[in-house]
Amino acid sequence: MRQWARDVLTQVYERRLAQALEGAAIPRHVGVIVDGNRRWARAIGLEDPNAGHRRGADKIAGFLGWCDEAGVEVVTLFLLSTDNLSRPEPELLPLLRIIEGVAEDLAAPDRRWQLRPVGALELLPAETVAVLKQAAEDTRDRPGATVNLAVGYGGRREIADAVRSLLAEHAARGTTLDELVGVLDAEHIAEHLYTRGQPDPDLVIRTSGEQRLSGFLLWQTAHSEFHFTDVYWPDFRRVDFLRALRAYAARHRRFGG
Repeated sequence: MRQWARDVLTQVYERRLAQALEGAAIPRHVGVIVDGNRRWARAIGLEDPNAGHRRGADKIAGFLGWCDEAGVEVVTLFLLSTDNLSRPEPELLPLLRIIEGVAEDLAAPDRRWQLRPVGALELLPAETVAVLKQAAEDTRDRPGATVNLAVGYGGRREIADAVRSLLAEHAARGTTLDELVGVLDAEHIAEHLYTRGQPDPDLVIRTSGEQRLSGFLLWQTAHSEFHFTDVYWPDFRRVDFLRALRAYAARHRRFGG
């Protein structure tokens, strides 16, 4: 009975939040650090941390549906960092299989999203890269939001890769180093980021209570708004997402001005 009453109150509150957001500023690009899967599993007494990852994976399609309802155009999901690649193989390989399952699920024929893997794919196993690239190919012309799957991603690595790409491009053109130094600006580097051509994140959400970026989109988040919540990702609800949108809408974005 108590749970039923809580559910009813949550639904009422959720509807009020949604109504309050009508006409409010909505972020074009939302980045999400999906954190707390392993702690969620431990908190409910599960010994296998992958149970938390699987539950977190099951949350993703529903979350993207909430983004669609809100009108978000780009979503970047931080699923696996370059630091995570140093985890022991018995822990890492099941996580990679779960991520492959996420990509395949989001690329299913009944989905509308355009998937893009972002990260140092050369650091990933060949089978994982194949699944991510196939998901991108299968969803290339779909009409829905762009969904970046950040796998094997590190913000410093991305910036270094962008600079290497820029230098290689200008070397191929025959540009001298002195000439490049004379014209180089931030936009030249931005054109070589994994997310080139996309708007920078307006809002970054991190679950699990941690209040740091952990290398997530370091270049792109220079003017982003941040929302940190104590909720573990597997327990993240639509009402929690609406709270994040409400907090975003209440802020006056100055972009350094």
